[in-house]
Amino acid sequence: MVGNKRIGVFDSGLGGLFLMRSLVRGLPLYDYIYLGDTKRVPYGGRSADVVYEFTRDAIEFLFQRGCGLALVACNTASATALRRIQQDLLPKMYPTRRVLGVLVPLAEAVCEKNLKRVGVLATQATVESQAITREIQKRARDIAVYEQAAPLLVPIVESGELQWVDTVLTAYLKPLLRRRVDGIALGCTHYPVLKRRIRRIAGKGIVVVSQDDFIADKLGQYLKRHPELETALGKKRTREFLITDKTPEFEKRAKQWFGKDIQLEIVEL
Repeated sequence: MVGNKRIGVFDSGLGGLFLMRSLVRGLPLYDYIYLGDTKRVPYGGRSADVVYEFTRDAIEFLFQRGCGLALVACNTASATALRRIQQDLLPKMYPTRRVLGVLVPLAEAVCEKNLKRVGVLATQATVESQAITREIQKRARDIAVYEQAAPLLVPIVESGELQWVDTVLTAYLKPLLRRRVDGIALGCTHYPVLKRRIRRIAGKGIVVVSQDDFIADKLGQYLKRHPELETALGKKRTREFLITDKTPEFEKRAKQWFGKDIQLEIVEL
């Protein structure tokens, strides 16, 4: 087993690959492993118990591959499984490892924008958990939060069939725009792929808070607060990409974002 020197990034599909690109650009020194569960995507319509089971499988796999720190890039998993991973799995089985999510950084970023009325686009499971609303209002009770489930967006992004996405986005954004929101938070790792379209449909004056814009800064701040963890991380700039199924759209996006020579390894969880 490899030492605990790598940063693992886990997502249900290709959306987290966009966050991985942001991390590699913003914090290039470290060694990374990306794990995309492309065989079982999407997670957004599954039960909390199943999402936990899938997330635990992925985290344990990353630990076996030498990760001392894992980032759950999937918002659904962060909303429904992360706390259980942190409170039950880690203390009993992996007390020296760390697992982080993306909802706290998202809530922090929303609060930093000084917004008053925020719309949230997320999966059905994330919306039902109300986790994003809780995290935002824990930090700023005066922010009004309106969540909108957008279940069709993940399958559209995964398939690459974007010719219909503007119509679908408009339908999901309308209820939030009627609320006169001044910001829209993207509560799924797949949605940053669509952020330019979302900005155009939402219109000028509405801030779009997208996780790829700040995730590297937030992780960098965390590592500064935990120097004992940071100094143990490998800094050879290695990158490894693992997937549970090689789909044409994932391969296309991976080459587009990381170069044509990228190697994708298929693994079983």
